[in-house]
Amino acid sequence: MKNCKQIATEWGLSERTVNDLCKKNKIDGAIKVGKMWKIPDDAKKPIDGRITSGKYVRHSAGVTRKPLPIGISDYVRAQADYYYVDKTMLIKEFLDQKPLVSLFTRPRRFGKTLNMDMLRVFFEISEENTSKYFEDKAIWQCGEEYRNQQGQYPVVFLTFKDVKFDSWKATLDKIRDLLQEEFGRHQELATSERIAEYEKTYFAKIINGDASEVDLTASLAKLSQMLTKHYGKAPIIIIDEYDTPIQEGYSKDFYDEIIGFMRNFFSGAFKDNKNLTYGFLTGILRIAQESIFSGLNNLTVNSVMDEEYDQFFGFTVSEVREMLKYYGVLDKEEELKDWYDGYLFGSTEIYNPWSVINYISRGCIPQAYWVNTGKNEILEDVLKVATEDITERLYSLLQGERVIARIDQNVVYRSLSEDPANIYSLLLVAGYLKTPKKELQADGSYLCEVSIPNREIAAVYKSEVLSHLLQIGAITRTTANKIAESLYANDYKNLQKAIAEYMDKSVSFYDAGAEGFYHGLVLGLIALMDNQYKIKSNRESGDGRYDIGLFPREDRYPGILMELKWKKNLSADELSELADEALAQIGKKRYDVEMEENGTQDILKFGIVFSGKKVSVKIE
Repeated sequence: MKNCKQIATEWGLSERTVNDLCKKNKIDGAIKVGKMWKIPDDAKKPIDGRITSGKYVRHSAGVTRKPLPIGISDYVRAQADYYYVDKTMLIKEFLDQKPLVSLFTRPRRFGKTLNMDMLRVFFEISEENTSKYFEDKAIWQCGEEYRNQQGQYPVVFLTFKDVKFDSWKATLDKIRDLLQEEFGRHQELATSERIAEYEKTYFAKIINGDASEVDLTASLAKLSQMLTKHYGKAPIIIIDEYDTPIQEGYSKDFYDEIIGFMRNFFSGAFKDNKNLTYGFLTGILRIAQESIFSGLNNLTVNSVMDEEYDQFFGFTVSEVREMLKYYGVLDKEEELKDWYDGYLFGSTEIYNPWSVINYISRGCIPQAYWVNTGKNEILEDVLKVATEDITERLYSLLQGERVIARIDQNVVYRSLSEDPANIYSLLLVAGYLKTPKKELQADGSYLCEVSIPNREIAAVYKSEVLSHLLQIGAITRTTANKIAESLYANDYKNLQKAIAEYMDKSVSFYDAGAEGFYHGLVLGLIALMDNQYKIKSNRESGDGRYDIGLFPREDRYPGILMELKWKKNLSADELSELADEALAQIGKKRYDVEMEENGTQDILKFGIVFSGKKVSVKIE
């Protein structure tokens, strides 16, 4: 029987991958003895059945192309068995600058875990000659001074990307398991003659799962000390997706517990730790205000606003073009750009990598692939606290416009409730906005023009807006379905009824106090009908300005014009009479001129009046 490290060397995989295969029962005959896996000498390397290839490319006769790395965050496997976009120059840029502790903040699914695993494989001391995984990569051509750094350091690697639980107890248990596994990767310490007995006792406590919360907070500091003694070199510590459990703590009400734990955990690893060569962290937010990195004056933060490292997370324009060429779908470049381009990291144009590889692998069918990779709590929280001003700006963003916003990179999750204006900072770092124009302010914040990056993210907004309206009761699922079915069947009469139902329900729900609240109504219309209509509001046409216009994207749909009016304390008769006036105003002021000039002849007209929770809708 052999251990994971021995099998990893034979099969050309990482030890972490072999351990994972054992856990998933993919290696016949593998058994767990204590905390270690034992594998039969004649065990066969399992075939990875998760990825299928061939159906997403237009093959030339006899040409075999590598599959795309959907969900692959193991560097050794990604660069060997899949189409790999070479990001190894990240290593050179880091070694040129040599920051002691680096924090990279990027949206989810932008290659953070794969890049961190690449750093681990490059720097980590191993019985295997891991230089072979870099010899055909860009970093290897940069000279001996960089090659000499390969395989020279002990490495501690933790990823918190799957630490998503509903309670603090479950979260702590998962962190305990992750530390147990990482200590298990360094079994050489258990028998090292350079390690004191009390340290071995602590090591055994972590390995056996007996460590208390206090023990766990000191684990990185103690492990780095033991590795330094054993190897004569201080380790590199890599923490991937450090803020995932913090976000869960915020949404599941154990925020104070996770913040308190992380403060001590990271302090031992990165603050005044002489047993540290370099530190790397990745996440979505920089959570500085919570003092997690209190006193950590050696932390270098690299965010979506910074020029450094801007091309190493996500795909650049040239990388995407090369990929499209490789798979024979270069003719899809414009569609791909429309859906998944648009991010700006520093000054570099970046594509969403997760969406790009899913788009190509699924026959170049454009969909919102990124939305399904995790929860959109940030956008959900934004809608919960949206003021009238924020709703108006969201409406403008969904119309493809830019809005002015102050961006503070030090915002934290719970700052939303304290100051809703922080939503733009959260939306930006989480990948829901881009900054076409920015100006650094004296206090370190930015004054920016922000906009939605691409069609995929616009679809995410619409989905969340509709979900929010359904959740709060501003619209019913029946009405939403009726609108969708009427549009699909091109049924004018049912569409009229469905829109009237929506306006009646929404207006009475919001109990609006002024005509300007209609931006909230339009957000709902965008969520419900934007695929079929270009929705405009308060635009000039004919002899005045209409309130809401829905311009059909296809000739088979009718145009829709809405005139909204509001007055206090109207009786039922007065409400009806004013709705007739609103409807008549559409014809009198010739609001339909713009639509007719665009070639739309069939136009539905709505006169809508509300007073408190009462509403009247007249249709022509």
